[in-house]
Amino acid sequence: MTARALMVQGTGSDVGKSLIVAGRARALASRGMAVRPFKPQNMSNNAAVTVDGGEIGRAQALQARAARVPPSVHMNPVLLKPQSETGAQIVVQGKVEGAAKAAEYQRLKPGLLPRVLESFARLKAEADIVLVEGAGSASEINLRAGDIANMGFARAANVPVILIGDIDRGGVIASLVGTKAVVDPADAATIAGFIVNRFRGDPALFADGMRLIAEKTGWAGIGLVPHFPDAAKLPAEDALALNGAPARKAGARLKVVVPVLPHISNFDDLDPLHAEPDVEVVRVRPGRPLPADADLVILPGSKATIADLAALRAAGFDIDIAAQRRRGARVLGLCGGYQMLGKQIADPDGIEGRAGSVEGLGLLDVETRLTGQKRLTAVTGTSADGAPLSGYEMHMGATEGPDRARPFARLADGGADGATSADGAVVGTYVHGLFADDRQRAAWIARLGGAPSGLDYEAGVEAALDALAAHLERHLDVERLLTIAR
Repeated sequence: MTARALMVQGTGSDVGKSLIVAGRARALASRGMAVRPFKPQNMSNNAAVTVDGGEIGRAQALQARAARVPPSVHMNPVLLKPQSETGAQIVVQGKVEGAAKAAEYQRLKPGLLPRVLESFARLKAEADIVLVEGAGSASEINLRAGDIANMGFARAANVPVILIGDIDRGGVIASLVGTKAVVDPADAATIAGFIVNRFRGDPALFADGMRLIAEKTGWAGIGLVPHFPDAAKLPAEDALALNGAPARKAGARLKVVVPVLPHISNFDDLDPLHAEPDVEVVRVRPGRPLPADADLVILPGSKATIADLAALRAAGFDIDIAAQRRRGARVLGLCGGYQMLGKQIADPDGIEGRAGSVEGLGLLDVETRLTGQKRLTAVTGTSADGAPLSGYEMHMGATEGPDRARPFARLADGGADGATSADGAVVGTYVHGLFADDRQRAAWIARLGGAPSGLDYEAGVEAALDALAAHLERHLDVERLLTIAR
């Protein structure tokens, strides 16, 4: 029997497509169905390592978890990882295949469609239903030619579409009705229904709104979904999630400060710290100084380490970090942040742009050489203080120098990871996902003088996925969605 498929598209970015797919995946998996998530094209620097040795968008890895299956490169066959304002690294079926400017990529897209359809066919062969997520906005008609992310894929694969609008940002009636007005009639015909997401207040007050949208579009109203607060407990898809400031925590004893740089990647590394009652995570964008009372400064991952190092200096964060060190704060560099902490970053082959070398922050006695080979692997081991760790590596380049004699961790495969300064206050590591390991997170909090809460972070993610599934079951016409899927 051929698997059914249903595609979720949105009136814009960050309207809730990823969470709707994740919630439906968990709900259908709990019914005993074999579910596979799929996103033809994703643009994000938040990526995950797959069991088949590649990388996909973090949101698709979460959706795979929701479906209770291992993540596969075929769940996100085209991943674009922005390296500049106009260009991105292109990852196809889990492997880097080069980079392109935006205009050049538009010419490349039609040639990628056969591989997108190949991955889709692989998932259909092992599933009862494939839940497909679009990218950005369904109404980007300027990008419609050669499209593989939204209507281009839907029509090529003959998949019906449900359109999501976000009422929380305002203008949801105009955005849904406007989509019907501007897209090609043949594209509009693929849309079978709509969902209004993130509603707050009395649903009865928007009953006329749902009716008017249905009348003006001809699409079925599938549901009015209330705001789901526990979404904050799940990893975000892209850096749009960093735009809001985290809530202040009264009584938190530890302050973790994070400079937010233009090409920040894998920032969900910080989510488990946000969840700790005794830890306040303060994200700081250029234009503001780093708070002087930090206990720990974290330099997170970066998709363009040299460019982000320049942005860090332009913002004066290097001066702030040096001052923090004098006051006794610790510094942790994750992946690209680790590379920045060294004395030099060499890019002889122009991996990130113009070939050459730049001076690092000099807080670790190491140097990094960027190379085209990418390391993608899950790791386990033990940090130097004896705490177990688990996570994954996703980086280009090799780092060596005297401080590597004091590695951050010994890995289960016999290797050593990272480096530590002579006084132990500055640490660099290539391991992402450190703080999701409860044992490693507790060790860091205790080392900084805080009180670990005993939080089971992964159990919290599972509980949030179950709650999301139940939330959508209550507020969507689930049987109609299954009927629409074909």
